[in-house]
Amino acid sequence: MIRGFFAALLAAASLAGAQQTKAVEAPAAPGPNAQVLFSRSADSANDQSGGSSAAQAGKSAAATPAEIQPAPPTEQERQKITFLSYNLDVHLRPKQHAIAVRARMLLRNDGEQPVRDLPLQLSSSLSWVSIQAAGRPLAFRERLVDSDADHTGMLKEAEVKLPQALQAKQTLALDVQYQGTVTLTGQRLQQIGAPTDAAARSDWDRIDSNFVGLRGFGNVVWYPVVTAPVLLGDGDRFFSEIGRQKLRQSEAIVSMHVTEEFFGPAPNVAVLDGEPIPVVIAAQPQSAPASEAVPGIATSALPQTRLGFAMPSLFLATRTQSTVSGLHLDARPEDAADDQAYAAAARMVAPLLGKWLGSRPGAALTIVDLPEANDTPYEQGSVLFLGLRQMQPAELALPLIHALARAGFRSPYPWLEEGAAYFMVTLWVEQNHGREAALREMDDQRGALTLAEPGEPGANHPSQEAAHQAAADPPANSAHSAGEPLLAATDPIYYRVKAAYVFWMLRSMVGDDALAQAFRAYNPAKDQDGREFERALERTSGRDLSWFFSDWVYHDRGLPDLSIAGIYPNASSIPGSYIVAVKVSNSGGAAADVPVSVRSDSGTVSARLRVPANSSVTHRFLLSGRPVEAAVNDGTVPEVEASIHRMTISGQP
Repeated sequence: MIRGFFAALLAAASLAGAQQTKAVEAPAAPGPNAQVLFSRSADSANDQSGGSSAAQAGKSAAATPAEIQPAPPTEQERQKITFLSYNLDVHLRPKQHAIAVRARMLLRNDGEQPVRDLPLQLSSSLSWVSIQAAGRPLAFRERLVDSDADHTGMLKEAEVKLPQALQAKQTLALDVQYQGTVTLTGQRLQQIGAPTDAAARSDWDRIDSNFVGLRGFGNVVWYPVVTAPVLLGDGDRFFSEIGRQKLRQSEAIVSMHVTEEFFGPAPNVAVLDGEPIPVVIAAQPQSAPASEAVPGIATSALPQTRLGFAMPSLFLATRTQSTVSGLHLDARPEDAADDQAYAAAARMVAPLLGKWLGSRPGAALTIVDLPEANDTPYEQGSVLFLGLRQMQPAELALPLIHALARAGFRSPYPWLEEGAAYFMVTLWVEQNHGREAALREMDDQRGALTLAEPGEPGANHPSQEAAHQAAADPPANSAHSAGEPLLAATDPIYYRVKAAYVFWMLRSMVGDDALAQAFRAYNPAKDQDGREFERALERTSGRDLSWFFSDWVYHDRGLPDLSIAGIYPNASSIPGSYIVAVKVSNSGGAAADVPVSVRSDSGTVSARLRVPANSSVTHRFLLSGRPVEAAVNDGTVPEVEASIHRMTISGQP
């Protein structure tokens, strides 16, 4: 249930099988996983007309092969650059599946060494037209790089020769133009064995007459990036790199102006960077003497906006619009009649969300109907992209509760925003299928978490400051050598799964009321240091939780590894009663607050124990009846191995 939906959200999708510009073969191979297409001098990019889109700019010189081909940038060199701003002027011609962009960008060298040759990357279905700095064209060389960060399975990398080295912490303003096509295809996923229909459902990004959907890095790289190549089959590096890109660019300021040429019905839905934006119709299509329609013009603009933990994205569509039970539905005409099922689902989940999150001033949820009913869901900001189809309200509750929680509970920190949304989903499962069902769903993902956590719990785990630096300039092949503090997590196994476990543990420690009050009291505007939620929870619970947040949020100390080290029953002075001492050991690197219980033939007694890392704690229980079994943990605390421990008590005095 949960796994299916969130596997869909995790699956990066889209494959654009756009035609490539004919390449000029290079005389020498540049290095592994890369193919040089052509090199260009500064004189070859001489169009400086400053038109509103790259479609107005042309290439004035033919591509020429280079005499000597340098090696491509290393992974470390590609990971030095941080984008501080994007100003994107986008021109779309959906009838031709075409896009042309002029982008003004500000970037910074966050590495420790100067950058002399700057790598910039786009989808392999797009072509660089010009790259300028301070109004002067820069020479660049193009190569193809194998990477599943784009739906084509390749990136087109421009290696830009800088007139002078970009020093550490120095910024550079660039004006670039590029163009190409984005069409629907499932090639990237088919290459790793996905069935054709499954690949198409996941990789639905396209520029088409009735739908424009560009999800950004991890799906279609339609704006310039600098990234290390990643492949879907390379463990979890693919998703880690997506998270690293989000974290590095989270402070970037993005603005966007989009112009679409359309034929037939005008687009009335625009979502830019996860924000629904009004569409302005500048001109309507008219018939031309040659019996060809003159296109209409639609525009939409995103003002300067902090990107946050997201990717620049662009969606335009023509949909039937309605509002039901607080939901804004943008449906295909054939799906518009199904809106009542979504309204009923929203009413079903409202009491649980109200109890935990209250009536927060979050944005209303917008649901945009994807082109095909079974297309993989996608969320950004307050928008859920979902293939609307005839479904029962109970089936719709799962994606709706997650999306409504994200729309209503916002935070600049992914572990809070995404973790809280996933926590709400598990509470919904608990409410409708029981606590054991919710914990089973969590435990099914614990294995992936244990693999991602450090191999030596408690040793050399960075603070959130160190993790931020690692994201800026990570060492090679060390994606999880020291784990990820939740406050700086880039991998969804941390900011989604581990975060949900954190909320389950806090719930067990402080109770539902105190945790719900903290959710409702949390103010993201005040959360400048990432500790506002801890402060809110300490106020509502009256408890000092600094030890817990230190081990589980601000640092990554691995997972606890609990065991029952010994059980010592003795008859008490009260007839028929026993004192049972239970020794609990924790050989892991993180402290744990766990439930410990002892069952007798007439009842059960329990207590919560805080077991420090690499330590043991003994607790004595007084219970009536002969002791039968002791248990440690109930599945709410994730461990290196099993999260429930039981031991039969035998040989009682």
